[in-house]
Amino acid sequence: MITLQNVSKTYNTGKIKFTALNGVNLKVEKGEFTCIMGPSGSGKSTLMNIIGCLDVLTSGKYFLNNHEITHLAGNELARIRNKEIGFVFQSFNLLPKLTILENVELPMQYAGVAAGKRRRIAKRSLDKVGLLNWVHHNPGEISGGQRQRVAIARALVNNPSILVADEPTGNLDTKSSEEIMRIFQQLNDMGTTVIMVTHEPDIALHGKRIVTVRDGVIGDDYIVRNRTVL
Repeated sequence: MITLQNVSKTYNTGKIKFTALNGVNLKVEKGEFTCIMGPSGSGKSTLMNIIGCLDVLTSGKYFLNNHEITHLAGNELARIRNKEIGFVFQSFNLLPKLTILENVELPMQYAGVAAGKRRRIAKRSLDKVGLLNWVHHNPGEISGGQRQRVAIARALVNNPSILVADEPTGNLDTKSSEEIMRIFQQLNDMGTTVIMVTHEPDIALHGKRIVTVRDGVIGDDYIVRNRTVL
C-alpha cells in the first residue's frame, strides 16, 4: 500500500540546512497497524507528514496504492489526502463554533458531497465511535476523550484506505487513551490500515508493528509479539 524508497527531507532555514529524513526505506502493507516511535527531533513527525501527503520529500520516491505520487502538485496531493487518508491529531483540530455533527461533515463538504448524504454518513460514523447521541453539542461541551472520538469519526467519513494518527492519546488520561486505542484496534480489525506516531511505548504495544526512527533513519522494525488487545 505504501512504499518509500530512499526518501530524504531537508529543510532550509536561512543559511542552515537541516536533514529531517535521510534515505528512509519503508513499506506498509494493507491492513497493518504500524506505530512509529522516536525521540523528539528524530524525524518521526516528518515521516508521518510525508506519508500523509502533508509535506513533500526532497529526494527519493513515494508510491501509494501502487501509484507513484512523488512529483504530484499541491492540488493533486490535496485530492489524495481527502480521498485516501484520514487524519487524527493530538490537538483534535475541531472547530469550536460548529456542532459535533458539523465538524464530522467537513471533509465531505470539501469533497462536494450533498448535504443530506453528508448528514447520513456523519451520523453513521459517529455511531461507530459511540457518540450518536451528542451530535448537537459543541466540542467545548464534551471531554477530551470524546473530542478525540469525534476526530476519529471525522477521519472516517470519506472511507479512507489509510488512517494516520499523530500522538492521538497525547492529551488524554489513561482511561480515555485505552478507549481510543480500542477504537483504533476495532477499525484495524475491520480492515483499515492504521499508521500512528507515538512516543509512548505502552501505546505502541497496541499496534501490530513498531518502527523506530532516530536521527532521520529507520532503526528497529519489528512485529509486536505481546500485543495489548483491548
